Amino acid sequence: MMEKISVIVPVYNREKTIRKCLYSLVNQTYQNIEILVINDGSTDDSKEIIDEFYKKYPDKIVAIHTENQGVSMARNEGLRRVSGDYVGFVDSDDYIEFTMYEKLYNKITSSDFDMVACDTIAHYPNHDLIIHSNIEDDQNINKLLIDSYAVLWNKLFRRGYVENVRFKKDFWYEDVLFLFQVYPQLRKVGSIEDTLYHYVQNQSSITYTYNDKLYQLIDNMDDILSYYKDFGFYEAYQNELEYSYVRYLFGTFIKRLAKCKDFSKYKKGFYFVMNKVKSTFPYYKKNIYISNRDSKSFYLKHFNYIFALMIYIKEKNKMN
Repeated sequence: MMEKISVIVPVYNREKTIRKCLYSLVNQTYQNIEILVINDGSTDDSKEIIDEFYKKYPDKIVAIHTENQGVSMARNEGLRRVSGDYVGFVDSDDYIEFTMYEKLYNKITSSDFDMVACDTIAHYPNHDLIIHSNIEDDQNINKLLIDSYAVLWNKLFRRGYVENVRFKKDFWYEDVLFLFQVYPQLRKVGSIEDTLYHYVQNQSSITYTYNDKLYQLIDNMDDILSYYKDFGFYEAYQNELEYSYVRYLFGTFIKRLAKCKDFSKYKKGFYFVMNKVKSTFPYYKKNIYISNRDSKSFYLKHFNYIFALMIYIKEKNKMN
């Protein structure tokens, strides 16, 4: 008998996108699939659309209706209910190629992988962008921590590596924290080059809007350091954690902060992250990954107020 894949889909007020998302899931060429659709207290017609799919595909759709608690708790509810041998995640704004889970399953079983990933295409209002997983077959965890595209939805996991991990409630960038907890447990990872996940962006997407919750990214990075120290992984991955910490604060945080369009708030955030990095990793410029001479390392090593001004001018009105 074919092994089962469980796919977790959190939904909150996505009546305009959930139908396309679920259509792409129920028509997967991999047949033994359960789709756990967690309706997180939607107030639009999402519930009715989910129930419509459940009635039509009762052998595939598991419809779960809860009160609104946020995407993290919705995913946690899905993790509590998975029955498959493998677990995937799809966001209700997005959709996938019909062959995605068949290809990921074939890959993960081809060489006893614990996690596999595919490439993604991001759809913006005016352009598309291919995003590579940056995962190679048998890639060591050190490289995974610094190079991989830290999102959930382009990946398939063996159930045992994720079923007991939980998302932090009501936090932005919760997938980064989740994945960094999973990564050191893995033995073997792989990927396929096919572009199978469609990541749909719009004016309300997290990458285009500013919210003070952005500062939770820093809390997540601190939690990651604590996790690695508490579970005895820190020494083995200290260089990678230091590099990732600096990259997320000087890169992701500053780039998203520019969306606030309030320069005084942006300037305050810049000095906050500069002081935060220096207090957490005072010798970060000597990190083996940051001291390299490639352009990204040069940027991290020499990040300053001038770089921040350039980012603000470039990013404040850009959707990316």
